[in-house]
Amino acid sequence: MKVSSILSTQDMVREQMTSDCSDGVLIDGWRVNVPTESAAIRLVAEAMARGAGCTLFTLNLDHLVKLRSEEKFQRAYREATFVTADGAPVVRIGRRTWKALERTTGADLMLPLCQAAAQANRPVFLFGSSDDVLAGTAKVLADATGGRLHIAGNVAPPRNFDPEGELADSYIEEIRRSGARLCFVLLGAPKQEIFAARALRSGVGCCFICVGAAGDFLAGQSIRAPRFFQRAGLEWAWRLAHEPRRLGPRYLKCALLLGQIELTRWRKPRR
Repeated sequence: MKVSSILSTQDMVREQMTSDCSDGVLIDGWRVNVPTESAAIRLVAEAMARGAGCTLFTLNLDHLVKLRSEEKFQRAYREATFVTADGAPVVRIGRRTWKALERTTGADLMLPLCQAAAQANRPVFLFGSSDDVLAGTAKVLADATGGRLHIAGNVAPPRNFDPEGELADSYIEEIRRSGARLCFVLLGAPKQEIFAARALRSGVGCCFICVGAAGDFLAGQSIRAPRFFQRAGLEWAWRLAHEPRRLGPRYLKCALLLGQIELTRWRKPRR
């Protein structure tokens, strides 16, 4: 199938399947078109049933920082089928114009999507992270679905993995041959989104869900913030306390961007 045909097909799928989520919202110029977790699950389940394939990204402040400068990341987001709001600041900004918007993270989507896949007998593929994390994640998902989930394959690429290189293309072909209809990509941004966009562009009839560190949480490699922190919009503080050296510089950039976005909003002429 020609690339132009694939892209036009994806455009139609995006328009048809988000018709009841058509309000959408632009956050720093990037569209969020799926308002809630339940809507995301339903839309991906419909895409799996059609075999048309899709990508699902979860927009957060770290993504917005990277989207300011990384062209390949920008292209992946422009082509995304579904985008949810991830992170309290992003949700707060979006709710000013789209009241239905709720926080929807990759970590929250992984288990219910696997339950939907198991119920519909759709094979699942796990891509990214490490062999230990993938093994632990696969066990948790199998147990949670009563052993009904068919995991068609899993791959942990090397650390220097290029999401647009020859090795990426070989992995995409492996996913295609596996017959998977749902693929969780656990590489972290922007690699996972760039890989997912490339895979969908190649014509694989699979839904690529970018979930970042979700596998680490499921496999017990990392401890996710308690529900209280999540509901209070303080999950970032929990993660920062546990990984200050790695996350400190990232969160500083996020805070600066958030301040810039808010300042720009208040400087706009008001009616």
